[in-house]
Amino acid sequence: MRGRILAGAVAVATGLTLAACTGTTYHPPLLSSCEAQTSDSRFELNPDQTANAATIAAVGVRRQLPDRAVVVALATALQESKLQNLTGGDRDSIGIFQQRPSQGWGKPKQLADPRYAAGVFYDHLVQVPNWQQLSVTEAAQAVQRSAAPDEYQKWAPEAETLGTAFVGAAGGALSCSLHGKPAQRGAKARDALVAAMRLDWGTSLVTRSDGATGLTVPTDGQRSGWQFAHWLVAYAEQSGIEQIQYGSKRWTVSSGSWKTVGDGQAASDTPPPVVVQVYPAKH
Repeated sequence: MRGRILAGAVAVATGLTLAACTGTTYHPPLLSSCEAQTSDSRFELNPDQTANAATIAAVGVRRQLPDRAVVVALATALQESKLQNLTGGDRDSIGIFQQRPSQGWGKPKQLADPRYAAGVFYDHLVQVPNWQQLSVTEAAQAVQRSAAPDEYQKWAPEAETLGTAFVGAAGGALSCSLHGKPAQRGAKARDALVAAMRLDWGTSLVTRSDGATGLTVPTDGQRSGWQFAHWLVAYAEQSGIEQIQYGSKRWTVSSGSWKTVGDGQAASDTPPPVVVQVYPAKH
């Protein structure tokens, strides 16, 4: 199994060094992390990186682009920024794709928005002749015009793994282990979550509120169900999500992974929705 960890080991190593030097027992804080996993590949990254990857994929899915476009975009962002929304880079480069205002990609404020940045990347990608038949590095380079054109290909396996999860091609392929306090709670968290989903999936996205902490997202089948479910896991830390269920699979903050819970919903001609619970408000 191929695996790579993009972030997270430094703090643990630092804690062990401190303990060795002082002779005291030091327990470093647990770091939140996410993992995309398929049958032959595993990729670990932090929640912010995962959320940016989810947005890149959602923009591609919403445009009804082939899965290959999402893989190329993810590999490009991994190489350019390690999926971080950088405020500065080489010369005037900005954002997850390190696009340059001086080269006509957009205004600085626009390029700092991962949704805009992903959209303009896809705009350029689909104009490349026969882009779907090109290697990842050839397609990415045709868009980016990088000084290091061969570097994109090294991220192709990780991009394939992330892409498989975010396009909904493999159920339960993305999970996150979260250890911080909820960023938001209650109805405020749920309403903010709906707003964030509509930024990525469009204002026509249908959602139904359930009490003060529940949210239901209808789906049109298994693929779209896992697209939404994995997106929600990726945004769980910053959205105050405590639990997500799709069919017979449930992810919770307490478990950090997808578990089978009974037989799911009763047989129906209607595909099951994704059901979300955010943390309740404190009283």
